[in-house]
Amino acid sequence: MKNSDQDIIRRVLAGEQKAYAELIDRHKEKAMTFAVRMLKNRFDAEEALQDAFIRAFKALPGFEWKSSFSTWFYRIVFNVCSTALGKKGDTTFISIQDESDDRLSLEIPSTDDEPDVEFDQKEFSAIIRQEIEKMDAGYSAILTMFFLQEMSYEEIMSVTGLPLGTVKNRLFRARTQLRTAVLRHFSDEKMLERI
Repeated sequence: MKNSDQDIIRRVLAGEQKAYAELIDRHKEKAMTFAVRMLKNRFDAEEALQDAFIRAFKALPGFEWKSSFSTWFYRIVFNVCSTALGKKGDTTFISIQDESDDRLSLEIPSTDDEPDVEFDQKEFSAIIRQEIEKMDAGYSAILTMFFLQEMSYEEIMSVTGLPLGTVKNRLFRARTQLRTAVLRHFSDEKMLERI
């Protein structure tokens, strides 16, 4: 049976510091994806993630159980990445007016058992990842949290410290940018086929 984050944290706080490796193993992949989306560089993301895990370990005695460990930890990762971007002179988040229409969806084709459809799905997923990596960190981070980490609006608000309207607005704009980029990619591809 898999131990819950709470069980592991209790063991760490009881003095079993090696148990912290279980938390690292459980959260490192998604946290790395998140850090790479923000920092746009794997080396910087690895460094930021190490820093975030160290900070989380040191702050663990103060963890108040008001949210899940993952939400609390992603807040630390977010802050570490934001600081790293600030040191590089990058503008992490641009100010955006509130837009409440977040109905735009990102539709990913379903996979069937046919080999060409499966290939198309893999190609489509690669294009999505590529386009997300090109986005401003503020947008790619929100998309990553929402779609890949499957965080709720409330969890994203907790991680980023942004109000609900801003989270919805950035998600809307990120989806719009992504949809436009993907459509442009496929229309460019069709143009090449005609040549």
